[in-house]
Amino acid sequence: MKLSIIIPCKNEEGNVNNLHDVISKVLGKKKYELIFIDDGSTDNTLVELKKIYEKDIQHTKVISFSRNFMKEAAILAGLEASSGEYTCIIDGDLQQNPKYLLDMMDFLDKNAEYDEVAMVMNKRTTDSKFMAFCKNMFYKTMNNLCEINLENAASDFRMFRNNVKEALISLSERNRFSKGLFSWVGFNIKYMPYEVEPRSTGTSSFGFRASMRYAISGIIAFSEKPLKFGITIGLLSLLTSFIYLIILLIQIIGFAFEMTAVHALIILILFLFGIQFILLGIIGKYLGTINFEVRKRPTYIVKEKLGFDNETIL
Repeated sequence: MKLSIIIPCKNEEGNVNNLHDVISKVLGKKKYELIFIDDGSTDNTLVELKKIYEKDIQHTKVISFSRNFMKEAAILAGLEASSGEYTCIIDGDLQQNPKYLLDMMDFLDKNAEYDEVAMVMNKRTTDSKFMAFCKNMFYKTMNNLCEINLENAASDFRMFRNNVKEALISLSERNRFSKGLFSWVGFNIKYMPYEVEPRSTGTSSFGFRASMRYAISGIIAFSEKPLKFGITIGLLSLLTSFIYLIILLIQIIGFAFEMTAVHALIILILFLFGIQFILLGIIGKYLGTINFEVRKRPTYIVKEKLGFDNETIL
């Protein structure tokens, strides 16, 4: 098996058939498998995937989750199920053109010193200016706070060798952040530009709120600096409050300032309580992540599988 292609899908009933046909045309007679992961879709995505399996049993595998476990879990399920010499991750919405599969495969074939090819968006033409700004700020924040380095606009659309795949699978954490994990495991990565295609049907399930949750998870998963930053801010706030209190007392005593010491103390107490709650929130987020890891619940639960008992995939 030359290539395993992992395709996470959520509510992509209008795209999966076209994606399958385009990939089949691009890869032709190459030895490959398509691993579709239905991540708790509420439309007819699973129905369409079953149709694809029936018409192309030679190349198709399907994993259906019992509910939505998010894209990171779908990627892990695909990694654990893949068997190709190379593994590739591609979205199910056709915004990542399968034509780049040949470029990535050709590069890995000709450059044994590289372990991975990651595709980088040329321009975020599909994002609003606000979303593009937020994403740029996310990468800057991650690289400043974390010990890893994330390539700006690098996507999960990438192809890699088995050593990278095995390294990713070996990471036992359940609060996964794939972009960070790819960087953390290391290996030699070649970054290639690609053009993002417009969605032909449906709407993206990865909007602003989902992006924010994803960004926060990434920072928490790969950096302890927010804890240290909170302590520093707390100390500076205490020092500022102390200086302000002295100034306020001088004004009250020396210049007959109308505000009383009681009022000043109330302001200080409220301010310090605000700082404490911010710090508690940061600590609570870390504790929540630790609690999630300690429970050792499975990253995903499979409801149904198709194609894994067959030996017809080339």
